[in-house]
Amino acid sequence: MTATHVPVLVVGGGIGGLSTALAIARTGREVHLVEQAAEFGEIGAGLQVGPNATRILDRLGLLDAVLAVSVLPRHGVMRDAITTEQLTVLDLGEAFRRRYGYPYIVVHRHDLLSLLVEACRAEPLLTLETDRTVVDVHSHADGAGVRCADGTEYTTDLLVGADGLHSRVRTLVSADEPVCSGFVAYRGTLPMDEVRADVAAVDDVVLWVGPGLHLIQYPVRRGEVYNQVAVFRSDRLVRGETPFGTPEELDARFARACPQVRSHVGRISRERTWPIYDRDPLPTWISGRAVLLGDAAHPMLQYLGQGACQALEDAWTLAAELDRFGSETDKALAAYQERRLPKASRCQVSARPWGEVWHTESPAMLGLRRRALGARRPDDYTELDWLYAEDLAS
Repeated sequence: MTATHVPVLVVGGGIGGLSTALAIARTGREVHLVEQAAEFGEIGAGLQVGPNATRILDRLGLLDAVLAVSVLPRHGVMRDAITTEQLTVLDLGEAFRRRYGYPYIVVHRHDLLSLLVEACRAEPLLTLETDRTVVDVHSHADGAGVRCADGTEYTTDLLVGADGLHSRVRTLVSADEPVCSGFVAYRGTLPMDEVRADVAAVDDVVLWVGPGLHLIQYPVRRGEVYNQVAVFRSDRLVRGETPFGTPEELDARFARACPQVRSHVGRISRERTWPIYDRDPLPTWISGRAVLLGDAAHPMLQYLGQGACQALEDAWTLAAELDRFGSETDKALAAYQERRLPKASRCQVSARPWGEVWHTESPAMLGLRRRALGARRPDDYTELDWLYAEDLAS
């Protein structure tokens, strides 16, 4: 079969891949995107989007449309899942927006993805193709290529790997394997009318933390739907046993939680569980004319709420550097990596200990957590500036 040549090939049709394809196409380059699924769709439900990412959505011309289907929470509230004690509050209102220039929003993943797909389909230089599973990749100094499971082949001047945790394109850069956290998640949504009476503040992001567990809750879809994610340490997963993360394990782990948390967890769908992985940071995201972004480059644990946000930052930065350097693709890739790798890597390594703080059973650590979090003001954002403040080089 003769390979089809495309100037830019993006592998992966999630939030990172679609936003990258959109941003690059708007610089005047022809872009082709391949997605392995039969149709575009996001696994999971709710998504937290910090101001570092809403800033990118604004630059892509999508923020108003996203805001129309989102919720702007008033506060982020952390509570002890055992005692119900309020540990800290983060004011996400006007003071937060003044500091960072953009809001913190919560949105259904499908809603954001649908808006990205619609924007991509409206771009004349961008084509989308589904049902294409990449099984082989190659890259060299002047180009790259892929072969799909059905025999379809593409060559390209630039291969962008946005193909997630189990990225095929990443194998060009590293032979590493995903790192199992030992935790699993159950996710689900409910109509707000079914939970309103049991939720103290329906427009807050509420995080309950406890020994080896947490539950996060917030509204999506204009406040019509309530999103919940229950996460816990699965002893069976840690031991390498199957099945792991069973409903029985879920209930046993949350048995120590307060009645309110147990009631909420009892309403989450038990149909599917997600084991949680990340990877260690890489020293480079580039191999010849192939480059990584999003979870393919820097999969991270969820404790900073930055997986999709960092992918959006990647997308805009890669497109901007390609636009800045024109035909000098190698310089553009090097500049992209120089700007993005340090921050994304910091997210990866910072998320791990933050998760340990959430899930600690140590009396000493619990005391330190209570003291440190209890001492901060709701409008103290100093620890967040590195994450949310605008990159002045962008």
